[in-house]
Amino acid sequence: MDTTALRRYLLINPNTNALTTQRLSDVLQPQLPPGVLLDVQTARFGAPYIACEASHAVAAHACLDVWTEHRGKPGNALAGVLIGCFGDPGLFALREVSGCPVTGLAEASFIQASTHGPFAIVTGGERWKTMLQRLAISLGYGAKLRHIETVAPTGAALQADPDMAIRCLSQACQNAAQSGAASIILGGAGLAGYARLLQAHCALPLIDSAQAGWEVLHGQLAPKAPTDHDGFYAPWVGLPAAFTQVPDKVNPGI
Repeated sequence: MDTTALRRYLLINPNTNALTTQRLSDVLQPQLPPGVLLDVQTARFGAPYIACEASHAVAAHACLDVWTEHRGKPGNALAGVLIGCFGDPGLFALREVSGCPVTGLAEASFIQASTHGPFAIVTGGERWKTMLQRLAISLGYGAKLRHIETVAPTGAALQADPDMAIRCLSQACQNAAQSGAASIILGGAGLAGYARLLQAHCALPLIDSAQAGWEVLHGQLAPKAPTDHDGFYAPWVGLPAAFTQVPDKVNPGI
């Protein structure tokens, strides 16, 4: 197959857990239209599952690392980048340096959910609540975020036990529905595909963050790239060679 003729998107799983990458791929690959390639990559370093501020910060670096290695090939530059984590580590940095649109599972879900009105979030891991509140505010969706329902198991634990996940998430969705939200985001790469399974247990529309990520990116609903070419503003010391091979943003010919 001549991949240079395909419209290529990059999906980065900032978690180092390959099973999460596989889940994202299994859910999204069947949705690709003809002529589109989704290049799915896993972070080379960091945490198996991002669930705290420190792991989120490292994941942002890991996303940039993957992007520098896979950002473009001769005749087949990227059409878009999707951060496969409901927390969007590295979103603002990748958007600054990329010549194509970039979004994450959280931002894309906010974009979709806001069309219904105020929304709630159901996700795994108690430390995510404050982090997601801050992200929603920074992206301009703070006023529409009505409630965050976190469940005790992390997304990794929910992914590992589907029966437990259905029971736990079903109750969480019912709790979130009492907040006055018009829709509920089921957030987390490890929870990709669960919204369809849980919809019968909830009266409100459930938004699958992975599906929202792809639909928003491919549907050109994500914020536009600031420029049409890749590039860093900063010089680098001690980073892999791929970082130094990215052009200078101010002087792209350098």
